[in-house]
Amino acid sequence: MIVRVLCLLAFSLILNSCHGQQTTKTENTDTTPRTFEMVSVPSMITDPGERAKYLVEHYWDKFDFTDTAYVHLPEITEQAVSNYIDLMKYVTPEVASSSIKSMMHKAETDSTVFAYMADLYEKYLYDPNSPMRDESLYINVLESILSASVFDDANKIRPAHLLDLALKNRVGEAATDFTYTLADGKTGTLYNVKAPYLLLFFYNPDCHACKEITGQIQNSPLIEKLQKDKTLKILAVYPDEDLEAWKKHIPDVPASWINSYDESVSLKNDEIYDLKAIPTLYLLDKEKKVILKDVTFNQLEEFLQIQTN
Repeated sequence: MIVRVLCLLAFSLILNSCHGQQTTKTENTDTTPRTFEMVSVPSMITDPGERAKYLVEHYWDKFDFTDTAYVHLPEITEQAVSNYIDLMKYVTPEVASSSIKSMMHKAETDSTVFAYMADLYEKYLYDPNSPMRDESLYINVLESILSASVFDDANKIRPAHLLDLALKNRVGEAATDFTYTLADGKTGTLYNVKAPYLLLFFYNPDCHACKEITGQIQNSPLIEKLQKDKTLKILAVYPDEDLEAWKKHIPDVPASWINSYDESVSLKNDEIYDLKAIPTLYLLDKEKKVILKDVTFNQLEEFLQIQTN
């Protein structure tokens, strides 16, 4: 708890020093200095959790959402959004959800600012390359976009599609079953793979990142042990059409894995799973409920280490 208090206090000081002193002039016709002014947590709030809650709930209180000049000042606005997202780890999902939706509602005062904030959230919470990627938080953004009056129906088509994908195969829910095909033509289904844990690995044989993760999984003593004692099975699935490319790289996939492809290509065409980037890792329990969704190898290994100790 002491460490958490120090982290929050340090974070607050950093924000005040970074944003409180940061000024930037915009267009020639407007020389008004602009900053992101951080709110101060009342001194009577001493509990670290309550201090974080207050910061998240009041983070945008002093920000002028009607000032479109901020759209051209990413050193202020983008840093503010990044710091705001980082704060979410200290509050409950309910507080985070309420805060994001409240912030987006305030941003509706100007369509330009609203669109800019929506783009920033996509960059940080949805982009596969973002270290801050968080589907649960991004769902709140998408829901806010779809309910916003400043966007017309045409501008809501893509967010509606992204929300539909995000709501599929969520953590805690049963994964969608599908049929896979092996190199010898035999077929199987996701739900017929029996194991306490099932690692679902969507990959492309020509993908450099896929080869990296394959190597990481293959060289992990923990995963090797879990496979040997039958605690974990790995189902690798190629979701695309080029079967010759897949067959060419069969020797590259460890023999202990179930190496398969989607003959119907329904995973891709029907978007049964959100495969916005390849590779994609899911971890399922013995009942095929999603434990981890679209995670990094490090997140996967850390979880398995904790669960199997």
